[in-house]
Amino acid sequence: MAGRMVLGTIRTMRPIDRVWRYPPVRAVHPSPALCAGHNKWSKVKHIKGPKDEARGRMIAKFVMLIKNVVKEGGPNPDMNLNLAHLLEQCRNKNVPKASIENAIKNAEKAKPMSQFMFEARGPGGCLLLIEVLTDNSTRSKQDVRSVLSKNGGMLSEGARYNFSKKGVVVVPGQNVTADRALELAIEAGAEDVQETEDEEDDTPLLRFICDDADLRKVRTSLEELGMKVMSSDSEFVPRDFLPLDQAQLEAASALVEALGDCPDVVRVWDNIQALS
Repeated sequence: MAGRMVLGTIRTMRPIDRVWRYPPVRAVHPSPALCAGHNKWSKVKHIKGPKDEARGRMIAKFVMLIKNVVKEGGPNPDMNLNLAHLLEQCRNKNVPKASIENAIKNAEKAKPMSQFMFEARGPGGCLLLIEVLTDNSTRSKQDVRSVLSKNGGMLSEGARYNFSKKGVVVVPGQNVTADRALELAIEAGAEDVQETEDEEDDTPLLRFICDDADLRKVRTSLEELGMKVMSSDSEFVPRDFLPLDQAQLEAASALVEALGDCPDVVRVWDNIQALS
């Protein structure tokens, strides 16, 4: 599956009219996830417990992100696209309205935060990009390195080269066949479409992948084609997936969950794919 936000794709959260024209040469290919059916990795990855504690951590990270984007771009989502994407994800994850309003209200009082990306390698040789939002990069790096060391991973430069920054639009996948999903991708101007599942209730989802600069156009096109957009955001999508066996998959899941428990970690992207 493509990059994942530890919050539960906070991935992490985010219209211009467009007339589609077929270019001279263009092909939209189904991703491996679509060919093989639901990617089992999406089911394994975010099984957390206790559930209330996991939800509390999720809400705390949303609050932290909201404060940061408001501090950078202001409290008006009509003028701050990053905030609009975050609020959309908050609604989809049922983040309490009071928590959102308090985060926006108190954003200016919050400590200045910086975003960093750590590159890592995990069980089975999988590659990870770990995004942190912190007021102390040294502390965050120590925490991340410790978690990696305890769970079969290590910091590893060069992992980022296996990922491309793309726009990703997520819509419900119920009653949408693979052929229709490809038709929608072509009509909307997307490069690819992936089939996956919601991490909480296993309902089918479709992820339309596009050039990051075309994110708003593709979202608008899908809405005009009658699709209900659940979220749209910029993500790091792997160029190549790495199939893992069950033992490696469980080890990778434990690592990603442990990273998600780090207070400063807001998203983790990986190139993991479950063996069919």
